[in-house]
Amino acid sequence: MRYSKDHKAETHARIVRHASAQLREKGTRGVGVADLMKEAGLTHGGFYAHFDSREDLVIEAIAYAMDQTTERWGKQFQDKAVADRLAMLVDSYLTPSHRDHPERGCAIPALAGDVVRESPKTRRAFLSKLEQMIALFAGQSSDPDSAEARQKAIGTIATLMGSVVLARVAGNSAFSQEVLDAGRAMALGKPVKTSPRKKPAVRSRAAKAGHA
Repeated sequence: MRYSKDHKAETHARIVRHASAQLREKGTRGVGVADLMKEAGLTHGGFYAHFDSREDLVIEAIAYAMDQTTERWGKQFQDKAVADRLAMLVDSYLTPSHRDHPERGCAIPALAGDVVRESPKTRRAFLSKLEQMIALFAGQSSDPDSAEARQKAIGTIATLMGSVVLARVAGNSAFSQEVLDAGRAMALGKPVKTSPRKKPAVRSRAAKAGHA
């Protein structure tokens, strides 16, 4: 059966959407072509009707995920006072929901570590999308074309990404929430004073020997 160009385009887009979620959840090396096609409700054999290689699909899926984040940020910034935009974005990014659902979240904390080990072509595609995100972020500054605005954008994105990565390592725990709170404070430039964490008691060698 021959399908229309619209049908093929819709199928292609569906594969990319499903692959984007799968890659963010399991990593670029965690999912094979057969799994990606199955998730999209298609057979492995139809893959090469849409992509020349697995790498091409990975690049499109990463780009789709990063475009989603950039679009989401743009919508959040609309009709908001410049002074309120950063806090709003940080509060929506550093959440338990984002921590617990990488398949629906930003591709940077989900895939940056994997992209380092991918081909130069994949890294260039990732960096191109990252530049767009940085530009959007810097554009919210009172002087968007300044080196300071770009530096702040890069630093804030790095802080947000790193906070989510560490929070995911810690899972659903008090320390994980502490990481998210610390990331929020650093990103907003408003560190808060907290009570010192209690250190576990260290038993002396003599005490240990007595209970050997």
